[in-house]
Amino acid sequence: MILVTGGAGYIGSHMALKLLENNEKVVVFDNFSTGHIETIETLMKEGKDNFEFFEGDLLNLNDLNALFKGRNIEAVIHFAAFSLVEESTKNPAKYYKNNVTGSINLLDAMHKYNVNKIVFSSTAATYGEPEEIPIKETSLQNPVNPYGTSKLTVEKIMDDYDRAYGIKSVRLRYFNVAGADSKCRIGENHNPETHLIPNILKSTFNNKKTFKIFGDNYNTKDGTCVRDYINVEDLINAHLLALKYLLAGGKTDFFNLGTNEGNSVKEIFDLCTKVTNKEIPFEIAQKRAGDPAVLIADNKKAKEILGWNPEKTLYDSIKSAYMWELKQNERNKK
Repeated sequence: MILVTGGAGYIGSHMALKLLENNEKVVVFDNFSTGHIETIETLMKEGKDNFEFFEGDLLNLNDLNALFKGRNIEAVIHFAAFSLVEESTKNPAKYYKNNVTGSINLLDAMHKYNVNKIVFSSTAATYGEPEEIPIKETSLQNPVNPYGTSKLTVEKIMDDYDRAYGIKSVRLRYFNVAGADSKCRIGENHNPETHLIPNILKSTFNNKKTFKIFGDNYNTKDGTCVRDYINVEDLINAHLLALKYLLAGGKTDFFNLGTNEGNSVKEIFDLCTKVTNKEIPFEIAQKRAGDPAVLIADNKKAKEILGWNPEKTLYDSIKSAYMWELKQNERNKK
């Protein structure tokens, strides 16, 4: 049985779905702080006898004991975390308590119940302002917000837990995740939604919105910021490979998950227009403080060690995201 924490959320639910499709037994642990009961209902329908849901909180030790006791959990894939950068700067206590203390509680429960393999959802935010592009795993990790610091802290804790208790971990540092399940069963559903692509797509159902592009005089191909967008299903395939790597006896390690390519904000708007066949108005605003011009992953290490290769294009990601948004829009009308 594989434990997926945060499995009612965006990326965690895609992970649970993929495991179920591979005939794995899955238990999802979530407190619904950002996840959705509708997602769990979809997973129950897809997983049938192989799926179990446990509502609980990583800050509640009784919940964790009840979760691990009596279940034959072979490995953990850990997504449960708060992830809004701006919120983390305004309320760092929330992020350190949930992301760091919650992860420590999880690791302690794993140690107590002899579970010694974990795949961790980390972030490119652990690098902060990059010193080199593309960003390698060996690049300096110097986060510039509490969210990034919370994830980097957990990475360091995992090193200590490996040395002391033999808990092996793979930390996957995501760049910009996009897209939805290609069969439109689950997708991105944040409240508030802070990601560029779903917000652009949602605006096509409300033509009054004009988007702001923050700065068009960066040193990039068209003056707007460039980011590395990775398809959520490609991302999940990397987690599956990381899990197999650990189960085969792999050592603690860390990997960037990105495409090794970048797309500008203007290119995102152009692709969204192409997918939706709708004009999406935008205006140029002042740059935001702390926005690097370019963030692109060097993904060679994941390719070489995990055998991972992202296959889907950004067009694929936007198309699947749009199909999901259409479905959500129809559901909301009822």
